[in-house]
Amino acid sequence: MKKAEPVVKRRPRNRSTPLVGWDGKAPLTREEALALLRENASRLAAVARRVPRDRLHVGARPDEWSPSDVLAHIRACCDVWGGNIARILAEEHATFAGTNPRTWMRRTDYPEWPFANALRAFSAQRKKLLATLDALTSKDWERTATVTAYGQANERTLRSYASQLAKHERTHVQQIESSVGPSVPN
Repeated sequence: MKKAEPVVKRRPRNRSTPLVGWDGKAPLTREEALALLRENASRLAAVARRVPRDRLHVGARPDEWSPSDVLAHIRACCDVWGGNIARILAEEHATFAGTNPRTWMRRTDYPEWPFANALRAFSAQRKKLLATLDALTSKDWERTATVTAYGQANERTLRSYASQLAKHERTHVQQIESSVGPSVPN
């Protein structure tokens, strides 16, 4: 028996009506996404400067991720969604299966990395992503792909992935800041 092809959900739109993002809201603008991606990286670096190293590897509660675990998740999101951005740029209307960042993270050794080393790797990756995104035209930001996840195909834009990454990261940066609380510099 032949497996049914997934239905692609496409929303009729004109250029002024962006596709709805992963969170059910319109994606950030190019400028908003770039600013938030930069801000998230700066806030993570600020945490690393002000919090003693040992506090970065312990969750606020026993059942909570430590700041280091959260950074491992952020890096996995960057790998997956940044990789999707690269694929959208490399292929004309790419079609691919989505990957869950938590699934990807389990395939890495990111949770074992010391926070400082993980932050350096994240910062280098972010610098490359921002250089790529800064160089893109408005038309490039609206390039599309068909992405299948959970048995359903959806049309996604490069901008929707950049927005998703920026907003998802912001949530986790706030989580890290909240878990470490105020502290004195190292």
